[in-house]
Amino acid sequence: METYTEERITAYGELEEERACYRDSTYSIISKVAYLIGVPFHIFERKYEPPKLDVYESMDKDKNARIIRHLCIVRNAIERGFGHISSLMRQEHRSILSVPEYIPQESIDQLSMDGICFAKKANTKLNQHIMEINRIISDRINNCKFFFPVWLNWSYVRDIFLMPKGLTEEGTKEAARVYFENLECYPYKIYINWVPQANGNILYNDKKFVTLLYQWHNDYFADYNKVSDAGSFVKSSIYDFIEEADRAVMAVDCENSDPYRLCATLNGLEAEAISKIQKIILFDDVHTVDAWRILESHTDIPVEHVMTERVKQSKSLVDIEMTARTCMEHYKNMVDSFIIVSSDSDYWGLITSLPNARFLVMIEREKCGPDMKMALANSGIFYCYIDDFYAGNSEDIKKSALFNAIYRRINKTLCFNAIEMFESALAETRIEMPEAEKRQFFDKYIRKMHLIMDKGGNVSVQLNIK
Repeated sequence: METYTEERITAYGELEEERACYRDSTYSIISKVAYLIGVPFHIFERKYEPPKLDVYESMDKDKNARIIRHLCIVRNAIERGFGHISSLMRQEHRSILSVPEYIPQESIDQLSMDGICFAKKANTKLNQHIMEINRIISDRINNCKFFFPVWLNWSYVRDIFLMPKGLTEEGTKEAARVYFENLECYPYKIYINWVPQANGNILYNDKKFVTLLYQWHNDYFADYNKVSDAGSFVKSSIYDFIEEADRAVMAVDCENSDPYRLCATLNGLEAEAISKIQKIILFDDVHTVDAWRILESHTDIPVEHVMTERVKQSKSLVDIEMTARTCMEHYKNMVDSFIIVSSDSDYWGLITSLPNARFLVMIEREKCGPDMKMALANSGIFYCYIDDFYAGNSEDIKKSALFNAIYRRINKTLCFNAIEMFESALAETRIEMPEAEKRQFFDKYIRKMHLIMDKGGNVSVQLNIK
C-alpha cells in the first residue's frame, strides 16, 4: 500500500513549477496535422511515434480530409522527384498519373474516387500540376476546419498547407528551393509552409507544435492545459487515494472552483478508477454561476447540489455549510476519505478538525496561496491542480452550458401554444372557419413561423405569409 509521506508531498510542492513545464502533452492536434500533410501510414502504426493511429482511422473516413491528405502526398512526391518525373514526361511521354515509381498510385486512385482530377491536360508542365494542386488545396482546406478546436487559431493552421505564391511558377520554384535547402527541418521531410528552423520534430506533441505555430505568426500561446494533461504521478496519486479509501466523497466549493476545469479533470481521469467515489456534493450559493448544472452530464458519479441561502448579501455561508456537511458525512455516514475541491484556505480548519479522516485537495494554480500549499505539504496531504488537466475539449462543455442557459431563457420568453394562439385570434376577429380550412391555414401560415433577428440582436417571430 502506497502512502503519502511528508517528503514525497514536499518534493512535489517544491518542484511544481519545474514540472509544470514538462506536463504530459496530448497528441490530437499533431495527429490531425500529420494526417492532412501526408505523413506515411506506417508512422501512425508505430507505437512510439507521436501521431496516433486512431486519429488516422477516424479522419480517413472523411472525404474532405482524404482529399487534402492525398493532394499533399502528391504535391510532396512531385517536389521530391521533380527532375526524374520531368525526364519521364519528356522522354517517354508519360502522364503525371502514370509514374507510380515516384507518385503513389494509391493517392492518385483515391483522389479519383473522391472526384478530384488535378491533371486535366496531357501536355501540362510539371510546375503547372503543382499550381493546380495548390489551387485545389486552397479552395478546400477550409473544409477541414471543423477537425480542430475553436480555441486554436484556424488561420495559423490553414497557412501550413498554402504554398506562398503557389499559383505562380516563380512561387513554386522558390518554395522548392527553400524546401530542398532545409529538407531535414521539415516534419518527416514533408513540405509545409513555414520558415524552416532546427526545432527537431515539430510534430512531437501538441504543446510543442502549437507553441511554435503561434511563434511563427508573432503570437504567443499560453493555454497549455489545452495541449497537455496532468502527469502520471498526479493521476496515480489520485487513483491510489481513492483505492485506499473505504468510503470516499468529493466536496466542491462552487464559489472557489471552476466548473469547466473540474469537468475537464473528471473527464481526464479513468472512470473505473474513480467509480469508488460515492458522490460529488456541490456546495453552491445563489450568486454562483449556474454552469455547475452541467456537471451531472459529464460524470457517472452521483451529484448532490446543496444550495445555501445568504443571511447577509455580503456574506456567503458556503464554507460553513460545507464544513458542517463534511463532518456529518464523516461521523454519521462513516466517510473516511474526502476530496476537497477548493482554493480557499478557510478549509484548513476543517481538515485539521478531522484527524482521523483522509484528505486530497484539488486547487487552481493561481488561486491558492503558498501558505496553504505549504501547510498541505507539511501535513502530508496530497494536492493537485485542476487546471493541469487537459481542457482542450472544454469548448464542448462550455457550449453545453451555454446552450442550456439559452434554452432556459428562450422557454421563459417564447413559450406559448400556437394552437391556442390561433383559436384566440379567430375569436378576437370573429372569423369562423370550417375545421378543414383552419387546419390548412394553420399548416400554411403558422406551423412554418420562424424567428428573425435585426442587426441589434432583437428577435421577433414572423409568420409564413408568402
